[in-house]
Amino acid sequence: MSFPPIVSPSGPGDLSDFAESIRAAVEERLTRHGAVLFRGYPVRGPRDFERIVSFVTPDLLEYTFGSTPRSRLSGRIYTSTEYPAHQQIPLHNEQSYTTEWPLKIWFYCAKPALEGGETPLADSREVLRRIPARIRERFAAKKVMYTRNYGNGLDVPWEKVFGTEDRAEVERFCKDAEIVCEWKEDGELRTRQVCQAIATHPRTKEAVWFNQAHLFHVSNLEPAARDGLLAIFAEDELPRNAFYGDGTPIEDGILDEIREVYRQVAVSFPWREGDVVLADNMLVAHGRTSFKGPRQVLVAMAESYRPEGGAGGGPRS
Repeated sequence: MSFPPIVSPSGPGDLSDFAESIRAAVEERLTRHGAVLFRGYPVRGPRDFERIVSFVTPDLLEYTFGSTPRSRLSGRIYTSTEYPAHQQIPLHNEQSYTTEWPLKIWFYCAKPALEGGETPLADSREVLRRIPARIRERFAAKKVMYTRNYGNGLDVPWEKVFGTEDRAEVERFCKDAEIVCEWKEDGELRTRQVCQAIATHPRTKEAVWFNQAHLFHVSNLEPAARDGLLAIFAEDELPRNAFYGDGTPIEDGILDEIREVYRQVAVSFPWREGDVVLADNMLVAHGRTSFKGPRQVLVAMAESYRPEGGAGGGPRS
């Protein structure tokens, strides 16, 4: 069977006619495969996307404490990451750089690119299996520390990341999420958070590789950009960076090995207009290839989860 498995309607009809069969397909295939591609359904715009999403996950999440620029289109439907078309977005699990994340993530292709622009997927269980044991053990023991310095024209402003201009509200959010935050002399914000490197899926109990060390780390930048930033900033002053949980540097070579595993596991498929993908955000990582021409892929997220032991514990609505 191809990955992701493709589910198509049995015949013509309104979206509501397929609600039961869509829910059944999710129940049967999502946990086993990690993602499902719905193709050929009458999804002709954001409102139809909201409708098909509502059959499975009626309660969607706000994009709070995000790490990339997005725009809200309506309700809790967002654009996918608004990085320039020539840039690739490495494979990652959504918000795995924090201790609370969505369990489900939806993608809708409103307009495929003329060339490229795929959303590659990778099985996080297989990624974990292929990462050498010495690396798995080190990350499991040390975890990952993410540092972020917001704004100053180099990264997303803190007001947009936290959805508020109230510093006290930001501080409350950070305290609840066990994020260390400090206001710098220029009025900008710095945060630091230690998070999991490996996580356990709450339903399948499978271990998955679940972090964004390879994406946040300065080695993810193109060499010219990296050298330019390091000529100006210390490593903990960069817009974003990743360290081992004890604050020691992560070796570039180890991150290169992790990136190579993602490349080995990644599977791509060409988007078609109207395609909808539902992915289990813990079982499957996603990314974006570079592209040419206009492209519009929308995103929705559902079922917030914080592992037991974190503040709040367990699934959250």
